[in-house]
Amino acid sequence: MDESNHWYGHSRILARYCGVESGEVPRVQGFVQHGWNYLHGFPPNDRWCTPGYPRFVWSDVLRRRGWSMGRRGHYVIGSPWAYLLTMEPDLGYVPEDERTGTIWYPFHGWEKAAVRGDHARLVEEIREVERGPVTVCLYWLEYREPEIRHQYETAGFRVICHGDRGSRWDARGAHFLRNQAAELRRHRRVASNRLGSAVFYGASLGCDVAVYGDPMVLADERPEYGGAGRRTRLWPELHGPDVDRRTAREIADAELGFEHLAGPDELRLLLGWARGVAA
Repeated sequence: MDESNHWYGHSRILARYCGVESGEVPRVQGFVQHGWNYLHGFPPNDRWCTPGYPRFVWSDVLRRRGWSMGRRGHYVIGSPWAYLLTMEPDLGYVPEDERTGTIWYPFHGWEKAAVRGDHARLVEEIREVERGPVTVCLYWLEYREPEIRHQYETAGFRVICHGDRGSRWDARGAHFLRNQAAELRRHRRVASNRLGSAVFYGASLGCDVAVYGDPMVLADERPEYGGAGRRTRLWPELHGPDVDRRTAREIADAELGFEHLAGPDELRLLLGWARGVAA
């Protein structure tokens, strides 16, 4: 249905979990939350989701928040990340004593809104805090900008990209989360200048967590989100250069919805796959 259902290989992961076999990626009858979100699981603008179709969110707090804002039809199913790890708990496994360094995720923009911030300043902040090798993972938009990549490369950081987010019609993003899991499990720490999906993914895999540095600004950022300040107020315990690992893991597991995973039969019914795959 909506293109975002297929970003980062989400629909492929859910289909595999459900045992759906098809020559094409199945079409979800509704809208799957595609990234960690602290509003109600989706952008503030209602035009993002066609009225009358279900919205599948990662956690119950998003369902309750959506309900309080007059949005109905929220179903809690957990995150595609949680389904992937349920199917492959040892994906990319590296013994803890062999993990080294930090994987750092700068806050990124998207096609319709660029990020405004000082990457050179962020480089200096990373240098001041991190002790050990640093891998900087850029989003595909920033990764294709030589000027941005160069600032991190000249600082001596390893610079990578997990890949394009992909679509239903190609396989570019099919292994995005698998690539991310393998990289996260190579590192002792995961860090970012904004609390987001990557930080929670890393925490769920046992990484130490850090959130610090210039949070940067998304062009035309919607006021409903409350900016980076709201994240700090809601999760003060997850901000700073050193965060308690157990606390981070507990919050990550809740935000990623590990306790809300549906069984294959139930999920097939919810996503519209119970009677075959929609074209």
